[in-house]
Amino acid sequence: MFTFETSDPKEVRRFRIAQFNGRTATARSAESTVTGHVRSIVENKSSIPAAWTITIIPEEPKPALSMRPVPRARSFMEDFC
Repeated sequence: MFTFETSDPKEVRRFRIAQFNGRTATARSAESTVTGHVRSIVENKSSIPAAWTITIIPEEPKPALSMRPVPRARSFMEDFC
């Protein structure tokens, strides 16, 4: 699990929407990028300005797609020529 704290309400809203819709979200920090499902968003009521702690369960990166040529479909008329 990846946990970080933010005080940006726009970022928190983006993570809440991703959590509600079951989509993955990407969190970027200075040294790393984590993509995964949002597990929880907890407001820290004692901080000024408002801050939220966000927990993300990382997903394994998807393998890169190979760029193989797609076979061309034969047309109807090619069968008769």
